[in-house]
Amino acid sequence: MLPVDFIESMHQQLGSEAEQLFRALEKEPVTSIRLNDKIDSLTFDCDFSEVPWHFDGYYLDGRPQFTLDPLFHAGCYYVQEASSMFLQQILEQYVPQDSIVLDLCAAPGGKSTLISQYLGGEGLLVSNEVVRQRVFILSENIQKWGNGNTVVTHNKPDIFGDKCRNLFDCVLVDAPCSGEGMFRKDAGAVAEWSRKNVQMCAERQRSILMDVWDALKPGGVMIYSTCTFNTQENEENAQWLTECLGADVLTVDTEPDWGITEGFPGYHFYPHKTRGEGLYICAFRKHEEPFAPFRIKETRQKTGKTEYDTELRGWLKEPDLWAVRQSDRFMTAMSARHKALIDTLSSFLTCISIGFGLGEVRGKGVAPQHSLSMAKAMKKEAFQSLELPLEQALAYLRSEALPPVEGKPFANMLVTYEGVPLGFVKNVGNRLNNLYPNEWRIRKL
Repeated sequence: MLPVDFIESMHQQLGSEAEQLFRALEKEPVTSIRLNDKIDSLTFDCDFSEVPWHFDGYYLDGRPQFTLDPLFHAGCYYVQEASSMFLQQILEQYVPQDSIVLDLCAAPGGKSTLISQYLGGEGLLVSNEVVRQRVFILSENIQKWGNGNTVVTHNKPDIFGDKCRNLFDCVLVDAPCSGEGMFRKDAGAVAEWSRKNVQMCAERQRSILMDVWDALKPGGVMIYSTCTFNTQENEENAQWLTECLGADVLTVDTEPDWGITEGFPGYHFYPHKTRGEGLYICAFRKHEEPFAPFRIKETRQKTGKTEYDTELRGWLKEPDLWAVRQSDRFMTAMSARHKALIDTLSSFLTCISIGFGLGEVRGKGVAPQHSLSMAKAMKKEAFQSLELPLEQALAYLRSEALPPVEGKPFANMLVTYEGVPLGFVKNVGNRLNNLYPNEWRIRKL
């Protein structure tokens, strides 16, 4: 049952239309996914339709058991609210693909994987999460997506405003909120809702925006979003941002049949009008002013050639696009274009992952890391491949032993499902050692 105060506030905000919203919140949530370019088409046994504001977004008429699909674990698609995919429209209209972008409150990673896909090989994404328990699932999802143009960090917002002044071309603040837009998916959000909590969230959101504001370049784009309906956390904070921090609201082109409601300012996604969950989003341009650019410092990070450089680069499609950093026995591949910036950032930020893991020294040789198998930059032909049927693929993803194979060399092998890499095994003759990360394994079916 919806809180009485929430019902009253929505009546004040929407008038007679509020009843339509309440009826929509009683219906089943909509399932939508966004495809990765690791695959060309959907593979689900259900009807689907396109999300109108994102070319890779699809509504599914049912909710498959994603855990039973190896392609889900391989990062071939992301289960994401359709409303959130509207971020693509803002990026296309206002953010060049060679931008340096900060996703400040990024877990679990839906918007970050969308941004990394949009930037491609030209830009760089710093994907941050302040809650430690959530930052590792963020890193996992980004590694599975496989673009390699992302640095995952675990820092408070104020360190970016203090240490990264005037660095970012775009900052996304998908702020913690009262969660009204998720009421039909999350009973906990309904139970925790109160006017006091709305006020507390609005104050915290302004604090976050203020902390990170100096990290945005003058002329840069700030994108603010919440998954809530009320004007206190949305329009009022947007107005505060323009008046107190110095920004101009940006209009975003939409189509009438999308059902998006224009706020004052910003854009609302109400589930009785749009097919998706509740969302508010607004974009701003920071006022132009003279500024000192962020300085990239000379560092002594160990990058460049390693003892295994020739072998490692033989695992990559276009090795010149990647710089290799070695830390202890681990080698990491990161964007060569942004190497100096990444080195500088990693000197004062807590970095959980950079680019993708490439290799690990084991004994007298080097073995591929699992994240290499997820990376789109991997050269599949560099490894012997073993295609698995569904049941064996699921056993592999549970970190179970696989039956031995004959006629294959005693070496690291790439296991695939429907031609898509799942990870590595090591053929030791009488068995295949399963090298799937234990912390990523399927625990329940």
